[in-house]
Amino acid sequence: MASPGSFTRSAARATSSAYRRLPIRWRLAGGSALLTLVILLGFASVVGVLTVRTLQSDFTRQVADASDELQRTVEPRLLIRKSDSRIKGIGLTSDSPDLDDYAAVQNAVIRVVWPSGEVIRATRRAPYLPPPRVRREDYGGYRIESRPLPVPGLSGPVFVQYARRLSDVRANVNRVRVLLGFGVIGGAALALLAGLATATRAMRPITRLTAVARTIERTRDPSGRIPPPEAHDEVAELALTLQAMLHALGDARAETEGALARQREFVADASHELRTPLTSVLANLELLEMELAGEQREAAASALRSSRRMRRLVADLLLLARADAGRAAPHVPVDLADVVAEAAGELEPVADDHHISVDAQPGSRVEGVRDELHRLTLNLLENALRHTDPGTTVEASVERRNGQIVLSVEDDGPGIPPELHDKVFDRFFRGAGDRSGSSGLGLSIVRAVAGSHQGTVSLEEPLDGRGARFVVRLPAAGSLDPRG
Repeated sequence: MASPGSFTRSAARATSSAYRRLPIRWRLAGGSALLTLVILLGFASVVGVLTVRTLQSDFTRQVADASDELQRTVEPRLLIRKSDSRIKGIGLTSDSPDLDDYAAVQNAVIRVVWPSGEVIRATRRAPYLPPPRVRREDYGGYRIESRPLPVPGLSGPVFVQYARRLSDVRANVNRVRVLLGFGVIGGAALALLAGLATATRAMRPITRLTAVARTIERTRDPSGRIPPPEAHDEVAELALTLQAMLHALGDARAETEGALARQREFVADASHELRTPLTSVLANLELLEMELAGEQREAAASALRSSRRMRRLVADLLLLARADAGRAAPHVPVDLADVVAEAAGELEPVADDHHISVDAQPGSRVEGVRDELHRLTLNLLENALRHTDPGTTVEASVERRNGQIVLSVEDDGPGIPPELHDKVFDRFFRGAGDRSGSSGLGLSIVRAVAGSHQGTVSLEEPLDGRGARFVVRLPAAGSLDPRG
């Protein structure tokens, strides 16, 4: 069973974590408001105690002064009423003040009583008050002041009792407390709003730095300039540090891009230079294959197959290197329907019982390089043939749609898992079950060729819900931006 201490520590950690998750401006404003609240509470406590004591002291003094004044007013005006030398009562002279009027002015009650508490005279609706015992006492919600009134001819005095409700001073005390409470809460709220406004204003340079950083993140351009704040403070130092970091990143990026450009140039040049010796090797191997017989002929044929595969790999690398280096061959009008038909005819003899269906609209012309478009189409068809079972159909179609020439290749294979949709166009990517010996460059070449022709390639859902469907969209001839 958890101890109370562990619950306290858990609650403290949760509170601290929630506080750290608050925005900085709210933490600053909250800290300012909390400090103001503590100061105002201390001030209100001191002022409240002093004010309450003053109100209570004033109330006590007012009741005592009124009692003394009443004593001086009533004492010389007492009359003794006698009958047969016996005292029948005590009254007031005709010039004495009316007790009800006197009490009404001060919201008090007055009684003239015998020492036993028997009432001689009292104001209207005067409550029961105890017999006078001391000068001052509280009873039944009243502050009572009793004063003796000596009466000539009597052995002892009578008493006048002056009383006021304690609720009068309590109401004033409560009003003071309410006003102080509202003052504390209002002051803390104003401190919170003022702190929030001040913190927002103070955080404005940080907000501008954040906006500039987001712009640089979106554009990926480290050459952007961060405006330095006007004040020479920590924020200005941060801005200068970020600007220096951006300059360093820009220099590093320029060096990296230069190295990559040199690397692309080298790969393109090396691939181009390799084509000549490979062509010579292929020619010699073809001659050897025709001249030799038996095992020597088989060895020459094996070397010829490997050399052809090497030539194709070099051609693939050369195409990708030229695309990376931005070396674009001259573009001329090409009918993509003819290209697809030629590629299908080239693969028909080695289709392994696959059926290749072509539906191409003549006149689907694009501006491009015929050999590269042929390679794009060939790679898409070979990819479909490689990953589907013999006897299935591979469908290729070309149509004009909304100013674009759309080439789609669809097969009846098992399809491509959704988690691999973004990876199939990566270079040297091969699926886990791919044992065809491909280089993994086929679809990356398709993407490179489509991009160099201002087009796109995407993997979309097949129309019949089975297999894979690759769609290439190229601008139709005459619709290209002349600035592109």
